[in-house]
Amino acid sequence: MSRRKGIMSDGLKYEIARELGVYDTVSREGWGSVTSRDCGNMVRKAIELANRNSAVQPE
Repeated sequence: MSRRKGIMSDGLKYEIARELGVYDTVSREGWGSVTSRDCGNMVRKAIELANRNSAVQPE
């Protein structure tokens, strides 16, 4: 069974994980050990970044 390709790049995921303080957990135990609350916070942060970037780009 194939896995779907994620929308966020790995670099962005790790950057957000560092910013939110969960990078140590990810590096030691993998993404499966990150709590659902922290995953939700990562998604929230990614959406904020996307909205901020789309507001800056001219049409």
